Amino acid sequence: MATASNIALTGNEKLAFAVTPLRLDSAKKASQLLNENHKKYDIYINDLGHHNHILHHVLTLYALGASPDQIQAAYDSDTPYQRPAFPPHQKIIQELRDLAGFAKYLGDYTQYSNYLAHFTAEIDAKGVTAVVAEYLFAGDERANDLLARNFTGFAHALIHLGYGLEFGQPAIVAEALAQASVHEPWARDFFLAAEKAGEERKQSGDRDVALLELFGETRRQIEQLPTAAKYEYADNGLKYGIVHIAAEHLLPVLSKWAVRSDELIRKTAEMIDASVFYNVTAQRPPHLHKLDFFYVHSITLSVHFTDFLTNPVLSPEARVRLLEWKGRWDLANYASRGAAPLLPNELINYTPKNGGDSWERLIERTNKFIHVEDGGHAPKMMRALVNGWKACEKEDRSGFGLKTPDLWLKAAAMGMDAVESGSPVWVRGAGFNQGWVGVPLRKGKS
Repeated sequence: MATASNIALTGNEKLAFAVTPLRLDSAKKASQLLNENHKKYDIYINDLGHHNHILHHVLTLYALGASPDQIQAAYDSDTPYQRPAFPPHQKIIQELRDLAGFAKYLGDYTQYSNYLAHFTAEIDAKGVTAVVAEYLFAGDERANDLLARNFTGFAHALIHLGYGLEFGQPAIVAEALAQASVHEPWARDFFLAAEKAGEERKQSGDRDVALLELFGETRRQIEQLPTAAKYEYADNGLKYGIVHIAAEHLLPVLSKWAVRSDELIRKTAEMIDASVFYNVTAQRPPHLHKLDFFYVHSITLSVHFTDFLTNPVLSPEARVRLLEWKGRWDLANYASRGAAPLLPNELINYTPKNGGDSWERLIERTNKFIHVEDGGHAPKMMRALVNGWKACEKEDRSGFGLKTPDLWLKAAAMGMDAVESGSPVWVRGAGFNQGWVGVPLRKGKS
């Protein structure tokens, strides 16, 4: 049984996207491995803030119909570089029960095990719905702070929470909230300011602006701020450049992404489409097609928003708020890596390789793909792309970037072709010339 301290998959999960029917033997294998991960490993693999991706990798493969052997192979590829969990301390766990004690250790990566014990007890006592509402959506200082921490560290805590809610696993929700607690707080004021400006726009009756249009506005702002996005910022581009240098210029842009409760389905599809479009069109010919490692988190996070639309844990107000923050985070993420020029013809004219004209074949390739540079991001990308195609299928796509089913298939094929073409599996800084150093040229180019 799934509890706050035990992960138990049944094969009956109702997922945003899955290859059905889910395999019972894979459910058993995934549960075994994830419980081992839950008890044995830390949420970070090092002191640099790089995350443990085992859970994301295993659950994605399970959803994609992978065999127990394929899931085990993925787990074995991810474990050699994991860090053992820090031992919990009862004195600190006791402190976390009051507001001052909870705040005292926020942002300290060595405290993950203590926050995990805290949230395990909270969920045991109150249930997932009450704990998520209290700690993320109460609207008080603690909840606003913790919600913002979900979006730092490239939104890994929110991705983790998405898995916990989608797969119905209280223990994963506890992991996600503990992870958010040890993330840094630097995004809080930035996103709260964008939210306030967005609410003012709603009240004033200003017209809605399509998310794709806002990517263009974001690029124009970054072009005027050469110090805001630098290759040297590495994976801290959001923290150092966008929040501290470009905030004044970008907040008016971010505030234009607004969502109302009666348009959640449409706006979710719009966000998913934009997340994929900006990733696959951020190319640098004549180099081989590659996706940006930082940008791709916009895709991998998007799949959970399909589940958020109906998940009973989230209130309607929480769904709106999360979707607004997600769209604004996408724009900030795009800006942080140089706001790469978006080239639609790179997608339109793309020729898939290796049987990339079939979703089934692409999923087969995904389930077999393991690379030391990947850590499960390629399978997460593929599941999100299949989900995105289905989420946008029934919408009016005239204003979308991926207007036809063949473009969704091309996007997925490009993603798999890119990771399978060898090192570097991903570029890191698609908007910078330096990000493409080492990426081979296309055949016939020099």
